[in-house]
Amino acid sequence: MENNFDRKLNLDLLSHIRFTSKFHLLRLFKKYYGQTPKQYLIDKRIGQSKSYLKKGMSVSETCYAVGFESPSSFSTLFKKKIGRTPTDFQIEQFSQSQSKNDF
Repeated sequence: MENNFDRKLNLDLLSHIRFTSKFHLLRLFKKYYGQTPKQYLIDKRIGQSKSYLKKGMSVSETCYAVGFESPSSFSTLFKKKIGRTPTDFQIEQFSQSQSKNDF
């Protein structure tokens, strides 16, 4: 998940790769990481998307690059996790970098 966050991952695939039942994998994952694999994957994708947005990648490009299937679902989750839309986040990042360059 760490290196393949941009791919379509689900509990069935992960349990198959780890040679265990999906229910056992879910219990162990939650025990060690404090969240479900899906929650972990979303957090990983959102974290990487922040990096892409800071570099100037468009919201749509970022959405697909980190593995989301639609810009609307990406924007909704991003706002829920970060508190701002991806566009607002990107604008804020650019204005902060501009103000640093002004000094």
